[in-house]
Amino acid sequence: MSRPHPVQVIAVTGGKGGVGKSNVSVNLGIALSQMGRRVILLDADLGLANIDVLLGISAKRNLAEVLSGECDLRDVLVNGPGGVRIVPASSGTQRMTQLSPMEHAGLINAFSELGDQVDVLIVDTAAGISESVVSFLRAAQELLLVVCDEPTSITDAYALIKLMNRDYGVNRFRILANQVRNEQEGKHLFGKLTRVTERFLDVALQYVGMVPYDEAVRKAVQRQRAVLDAYPRAKASLAIKALAEQVDSWPLPTSPRGHLEFFVERLVGSNT
Repeated sequence: MSRPHPVQVIAVTGGKGGVGKSNVSVNLGIALSQMGRRVILLDADLGLANIDVLLGISAKRNLAEVLSGECDLRDVLVNGPGGVRIVPASSGTQRMTQLSPMEHAGLINAFSELGDQVDVLIVDTAAGISESVVSFLRAAQELLLVVCDEPTSITDAYALIKLMNRDYGVNRFRILANQVRNEQEGKHLFGKLTRVTERFLDVALQYVGMVPYDEAVRKAVQRQRAVLDAYPRAKASLAIKALAEQVDSWPLPTSPRGHLEFFVERLVGSNT
């Protein structure tokens, strides 16, 4: 087996539903893939298989079958647009925090076998701050928090930052303003969030840009296509490409804990 190489693990989260988190995950994955990165997208929204619906794909196998030994993780992967491979949400994912020691070992082994075939793992989490969401956030190296200019989005984003910082010592968050009119509005939204976090928490928030409100996104959703795939020159698509260029410059993990099997070890170990 080849030596494992560092894998960038990015959890995309939103605190609340409706902020466009899954759209960001899918299109960021496609943009990175177009730049030559090998991308796997893990749909970790356990209750709603959002990515399946967004892209009009249907999965024939799930992670439960991997754990039972009926198939390999490679059999579960679904080919998405732009070369992105998807691990779909399934009943198997829901059990990831309740695994037996043997299942832990099997899951770690399954992911480690993919380690030499992936550069970036994007984890599209569910909305909210459930135990399952927190598990994925704790396991990832990078947290990309998607916010929109609504009081509930800012309040829920703050609640998530506070929980991850105070309970788990996470102190770095990358912030993406979504569904805003322009860069100025995106920075204004980021300012609102930083003002409240600076008063009460010891965290570093980094503004990574904005994705504008774009009718092309709604049209793409109706067509069950990714906007980057259906409308590559749309304003939202260009903004996602700019985000991908930033992500591509983020430092890769240098310690062994940057290897893919360590992501899974942290994930399944965070609930033991």
